[in-house]
Amino acid sequence: MENYTFTAVDRFLRYVRIDTQSDPQSTTNPSTEKQKDLSRLLVQELLDMGVTDVELDEWGYVYATIPATTDKANVPTICFCSHVDTSPDVTGAGVKPIIHERWNGADISLPDRTNPADPAQVIRVADHPDLLDQIGNDIITASGTTLLGADNKAGVAEIMDAAHYLLTHPGVKHGRIRLLFTPDEEVGRGTEKVDIQKLGADFGYTIDGESLGTLEDETFSADAVRIQIQGVSTHPGFAKGKLENALKIAADLLASLPKEALSPETTDEKDGFVHPTRLEGNQDQAVLEFIIRDFTEAGLHEKETYLQNQLNDVLAGYPGSKADFVVKQQYRNMKEVLDQHPAVVDNALEAIRRAGLSARRRSIRGGTDGSRLSFMGLPCPNIFAGEHAFHSRQEWVSVQDMQKAVEVIVNVARVWEERA
Repeated sequence: MENYTFTAVDRFLRYVRIDTQSDPQSTTNPSTEKQKDLSRLLVQELLDMGVTDVELDEWGYVYATIPATTDKANVPTICFCSHVDTSPDVTGAGVKPIIHERWNGADISLPDRTNPADPAQVIRVADHPDLLDQIGNDIITASGTTLLGADNKAGVAEIMDAAHYLLTHPGVKHGRIRLLFTPDEEVGRGTEKVDIQKLGADFGYTIDGESLGTLEDETFSADAVRIQIQGVSTHPGFAKGKLENALKIAADLLASLPKEALSPETTDEKDGFVHPTRLEGNQDQAVLEFIIRDFTEAGLHEKETYLQNQLNDVLAGYPGSKADFVVKQQYRNMKEVLDQHPAVVDNALEAIRRAGLSARRRSIRGGTDGSRLSFMGLPCPNIFAGEHAFHSRQEWVSVQDMQKAVEVIVNVARVWEERA
């Protein structure tokens, strides 16, 4: 890709200014209509590139095709996928991206505050050791009051730039390529309305990873648990011996969980967790929601049984109360599928090496759209996008990492054609 003028950063700076935050409490698809604002822009940009097969469907999914340039008939169709929504954890409205050119290695102070009494946001090298690999590079951050949106608009911009490169360099041999941009990944519904038959791809890659050169081929397996507690309600003035407060039952359950283990803040590597995410209610009824994570299905079931037993122990002290315990499957470890299709990982690792990088396979303590896509029939590991400190006001990405991601996407297309 010598002498190519990358477009990824310019695209990224446009995309992050569009608020696409998803909403976990919404029951609509997509969960927020504003996600389609970016999707419509992507459609227009693809049309401007000369893509004729491009569609935005009613659910907010963008499908597009880059036609094959190879004469080989047996090249698999490859899909590149990223999500347009940003996390509900931190606001994505009014993002003001800042490029810190030729970063010198010092802590990065962000200029804006929600109000004068707030402490300034400082991206400290001690807290972000991956920054040590970026000295001399150009770092993009938000201004201090919002997230940046590199998760996953960096991936969106990189796929769009790779599409632009391939369309303007027809001499690069590749098979048919499908692009997929999804809503609602951050709320666990990114593939809920994907039409796999319409997508028509054999293998896929999400561009939604972190550090330069990494490929993630293993994720958590994930379930959600919803506990609805029915207490015994009565007037508090006449409650002695009668009232069983649902909120106190919920609080007792939370207090029974270990403080030094089994939580996100006390685990790493291959350790799973039980994580409360929501509590609401009153003395009569309360609802507790949890996410359960482990790298194996057996580990998930073990943690769910543990939580059920803790609930039963708490309810033993409230004989008039009861609770419903409902488990909902979210996604499974994509390694189960990818191990059956080694070429999808091997070809990506080769593409990373051809970009002059050290290719590293990693497990991710989370999930991507690729987790579900893999079990829907599209084996789909996750390639780095360069995003760091996601879901926070200290999110950052480097220009040079984004450009390398573009190069890797192009290389993936090349490798599949060569090895067909």
